[in-house]
Amino acid sequence: MPGEGGADGGPDRDSAAIAALTLVTQGRFPGRPPASTGTLGSMRMDALVPRARRLWEELARVPVSFAPPGGVSVVVSPRSGLCPVGWVGVVVLGGSAIATAPSESAAAIVRDAWGQLPVSAVVDGDLVRQIPSVGQMLGPATLSYVSPAGFRPVSSDTMVMEQLPSAHPDVRLLEHAAGLEDAGEAALDEITSPAFVLRDHGRVVAAAGYRAWPRRTAHLSVLTAPEARGRGLARVTGSAAVAHALSTGLLPQWRARPAASRRVAAALGFEELGSQLSFEVAAAIA
Repeated sequence: MPGEGGADGGPDRDSAAIAALTLVTQGRFPGRPPASTGTLGSMRMDALVPRARRLWEELARVPVSFAPPGGVSVVVSPRSGLCPVGWVGVVVLGGSAIATAPSESAAAIVRDAWGQLPVSAVVDGDLVRQIPSVGQMLGPATLSYVSPAGFRPVSSDTMVMEQLPSAHPDVRLLEHAAGLEDAGEAALDEITSPAFVLRDHGRVVAAAGYRAWPRRTAHLSVLTAPEARGRGLARVTGSAAVAHALSTGLLPQWRARPAASRRVAAALGFEELGSQLSFEVAAAIA
């Protein structure tokens, strides 16, 4: 997950769970005031939601469309990219949802359980745990997106941004310093963009990049060393990665669970448009 620390569900690994500094410093994405409200913000959201929905509809790997407002479309997709294999995956975006189940029996359980619930409830972990035969759960994670007009870049006056190959040993050393859990969340080892890094006394203490997802989406990964957190470094590296993605016409996606990561995304102009959750069902039902 992005932030100071990815969440469940996504292409490949998830289904078995970005010159950027130059663009910023040259003013291609000039700074903007804090997150807007009202008509402009609504217009940006109206443009982002359909694009985000098309991504997740494709990841379902069977034909499906988001339900009308307040509804949930449930389909059977054993190879769904919304969740690990054999699990149920659900994504809520813009007030409606899609869900994939590994079998007809699991889909029936989900439809019955969610039939009378508001759409917000289908990504409420406490409520989902009450569904019969639910086992392990991943999420919920917040899904946030940003447009070129909404992006608010952040730079550092004291540290120099460096661009490294994604497989550079110094990036791996950062992951080691962060620990298995945080490194796994960030998934810097999966990025297909360059890694945008900041160093302190020669050592990489913060890095960000993105993995190319379907529908020209850039799935962000951000990681900061434990001892360097609280200094705003995630905003700086994340900003460089987002600028790189936007410069090539990609849709930046920020998926986060911790509040700290969500605050980083908000500071960069991301808008929270929905959530993702996946859970395991009993083998006998699936």
